[in-house]
Amino acid sequence: MSANNFEHTHSAHCESGVMSSMLRHYGINLSEAMVFGLSGALTFAYLPFVKIGGMPLVAYRSLPKSIIKKIQKNLGVKMKLETFSSKEKGQDRLDELLKEGKVVGAQTSVFWLPYFPEDMRFHFNAHNLVIYSKEGDNYNISDPVFETTQVCDKASLTKARFTKGLMAPKGLLYYPIEMPKELDLKPVLKKNIKKTAKAMLKTPVPISGLKGIKSLAKSILKLKAKDKRYAKLYLGHIVRMQEEIGTGGAGFRYLYASFLQEASEVLDGNDVLKEASKLMLEVGDKWREFALMIAKSIKSKKEIDYKAISDKLLEIADDEAIVYKKMLELK
Repeated sequence: MSANNFEHTHSAHCESGVMSSMLRHYGINLSEAMVFGLSGALTFAYLPFVKIGGMPLVAYRSLPKSIIKKIQKNLGVKMKLETFSSKEKGQDRLDELLKEGKVVGAQTSVFWLPYFPEDMRFHFNAHNLVIYSKEGDNYNISDPVFETTQVCDKASLTKARFTKGLMAPKGLLYYPIEMPKELDLKPVLKKNIKKTAKAMLKTPVPISGLKGIKSLAKSILKLKAKDKRYAKLYLGHIVRMQEEIGTGGAGFRYLYASFLQEASEVLDGNDVLKEASKLMLEVGDKWREFALMIAKSIKSKKEIDYKAISDKLLEIADDEAIVYKKMLELK
């Protein structure tokens, strides 16, 4: 398939959007929602010992690169992932792949991509995009979070690919080298839906799954004894991690709801998954309400009601539990 035939698609999330676009280009037509669900990417983690800007990591999906790796395993797609010891090697390899007519995925830092508006740039090193051709010293890019294709100069793209820090991309490039001849989604769907539900419901550690959501709720209650400025920064950080990093808490829940709806159709109109999809949409709405509650609290001159915010999060955990239990009813 020639890179000239590559079709850009605006997506909800970068990694699932990139994988959907690349798979479609190389012959497997799967929606972003289906890619997200089949890779088992939905999760929750509250990691107080991992800091982003001095604040604990709050994640609503699996680790970066996990979608790429899980799609390989679950669909039988063979991907080549390459990192580089130097910028020069990374630049040369990208140009070589493009000359071969390949469309490649790349991990980058949002901060160094010049086509991002300045107020949207921040040091997040796990942003994925597709590079599909080069003209002079400029690269043509399909960035799934934008409605149209973008152009990036060589110096900026290299800086974005080789930035340092947490989740440093090391020039990562990836592309399919072998595609399955046939796909039977039914057994893969059932297995992954149940696996996701069990991981959220039955995780033994207090930092992930529903237990992780409850641990974050407890940490919010403790803010009452902290410095007020720190407390506001902490709450603002939660919203930023939810709504701005990737797709965020609500967005990932909406994406998974779409996956469940599609999965129900593949599984001959399965009523359990239709109901689970509806419930997951409602959970997504609750996450949005939670973010709005925090935003209003930070801006208000009144005392912050930490208990109300914490209770809202506990309510979300209970509602998510209902969804995952419904998913486990799948026969």
